[in-house]
Amino acid sequence: MKRCRVVRHVAFEDLDLFAPVLPTLGFAVTWVEAPQADFAAIDPLADDLLIVLGGPIGAGDDADFPFLAAETELVRRRLAADRPTLGICLGAQIMARALGARVYPNPNGKEIGWSALTLTPAGEDSVLARLAGSPVLHWHGDTFDLPMGARHLASTPQTAHQAFAVGQRGLALQFHVEASAAGLERWYVGHVCEIVATAGVSVSGLRAAAGLGQAMEIIGPAMLAAWLDRVCP
Repeated sequence: MKRCRVVRHVAFEDLDLFAPVLPTLGFAVTWVEAPQADFAAIDPLADDLLIVLGGPIGAGDDADFPFLAAETELVRRRLAADRPTLGICLGAQIMARALGARVYPNPNGKEIGWSALTLTPAGEDSVLARLAGSPVLHWHGDTFDLPMGARHLASTPQTAHQAFAVGQRGLALQFHVEASAAGLERWYVGHVCEIVATAGVSVSGLRAAAGLGQAMEIIGPAMLAAWLDRVCP
């Protein structure tokens, strides 16, 4: 059986829609709870797949969350070896940081809600082509510069760098395609302070708009399966 290690930063941002895909494709999942993990004790090359999930902290907040430096180093070593690695939201920012790119507050403000991506030619030639025209969930306040050597895959008007690929087996997604409408009910509780503090965003509004993402409940898992078929057959 193939081995997948999943790094989780907060309990409510989990695999959600992606969870059933992995065992179907022969992966056994090991969870790493980032705030309590000893990243230095993890062999970065041992697992067939690494998934780094999102969370409400910044990729460079080492002063408050010292585990981030060791987590970033694990990701850096894995990317250097071109081992299958998927980063989502904070995970994508950690990938960018690991590759030497700057991660910083989005000058256009927080992007929270549903909207479609604009794919680059490289994005249209990637598994992200499955997302074309379909709204995806955005929930981030930070952004990143495109790492040197990475292939830019997608953007939105508010966030230029929404996705990139690195090497043959690294994929970073600033947006979310793993979150279901049911799963987001936990996000509304966990992120309530951020929601209340963000102009134009409300729990009721996000819940009402969640129907825009219904297609993602099929497209998201299909996109993951297609990517894994390419990078981890």
